[in-house]
Amino acid sequence: MTPITAAIACLLLITLGYFAVCAASPFGRCRKCSGWGFAMKHDRKGALKRGKDCRRCKATGRRIRVGRWIYNRASRIYREGTN
Repeated sequence: MTPITAAIACLLLITLGYFAVCAASPFGRCRKCSGWGFAMKHDRKGALKRGKDCRRCKATGRRIRVGRWIYNRASRIYREGTN
């Protein structure tokens, strides 16, 4: 097996694995709030307390994965084009 063939096989395997993850679990943890749904902040004593709600995930702690977003957009365009 040549190095080019091995690289193509590796990329194909990674891509198919990502598609499987997007199909099985379309939502991932929010990168901004780490899945908490809100920011953590400190009070004057140094104790942690709940901050404001995360605007990126709208306080759910979940975000849609990029691959699932692309799939949803493509299927919506296809559906609108065939009607």
